[in-house]
Amino acid sequence: MSGLRLLRSVWRSAVIGARISRTHGPASCTGLLHTSLRPRVPCRAVHVTPKLSNVKDTAQPVEEELGPFTKLIEALGFTGPLKYSKWKIKIAALRMYTCCVERIDYDDLFERCNLSDTLNSWFLVAQLHVWMTLVRMKQEGREGKFMCKYIVHSMWEDLEQRGKVMAIESVVLKENISVMTENFYAAIFGYDEGILSDDHVLAASLWRHLFNKQCEDPGQLELMVEYVRKQVQYLDSLSGEDLLLTGEVKWRPLLEDNPQSIVKPISPAYNDEGL
Repeated sequence: MSGLRLLRSVWRSAVIGARISRTHGPASCTGLLHTSLRPRVPCRAVHVTPKLSNVKDTAQPVEEELGPFTKLIEALGFTGPLKYSKWKIKIAALRMYTCCVERIDYDDLFERCNLSDTLNSWFLVAQLHVWMTLVRMKQEGREGKFMCKYIVHSMWEDLEQRGKVMAIESVVLKENISVMTENFYAAIFGYDEGILSDDHVLAASLWRHLFNKQCEDPGQLELMVEYVRKQVQYLDSLSGEDLLLTGEVKWRPLLEDNPQSIVKPISPAYNDEGL
């Protein structure tokens, strides 16, 4: 895919996306969340690796047949019996969220994508990785959906704690988290549409939600489209049972020699307690 063709397609898609943005699009955060966290690093030239093919089609999980009691308690907002204990899945969810924020090379990603080094940019990158884990875990039936709930819960808890560490006033922090919540669910909608469509639609979604409509370099968009596609492919290659019990994810690097290779790692070891 030509970089210039990709960027032109993004601009065309943005016309359609703007209609969604009026009701679901990103809202503006207050200035405090845009305060620089450390000095800006000059941007190096972008290196774009060969184009990655579209993500492989994955079979939809077979819906589990639920008994009348399970249907009743879940209709009341509770979670019925799961294959694994709930506390094991909660611990794995916290670990998976930790992998989304602590195993990312933010310096390299900020530099190559020319993103400002702020709490808001950190959140935009983190929510992209959280979304990719949600896409994977939703394939694991009721246990996976239960885990998704606590991955998102961990994200908001972490964001609130980071705001307190930065000494953001509670009222202002609450307002910013409210805005970020709206942006998060708008991004989820856009990314879902992008991953199920072609690279042009995914690039348009990244342009709106990750780059906040500020990217004019088609190479940066192409780089991130490739990055998302290969991460989703990689997550699909991991064992669902391992993910539910350990939550361990090691992300593939932003740039690598062979982005289309899928190397399945050694399954992580865990004991009967899921630790």
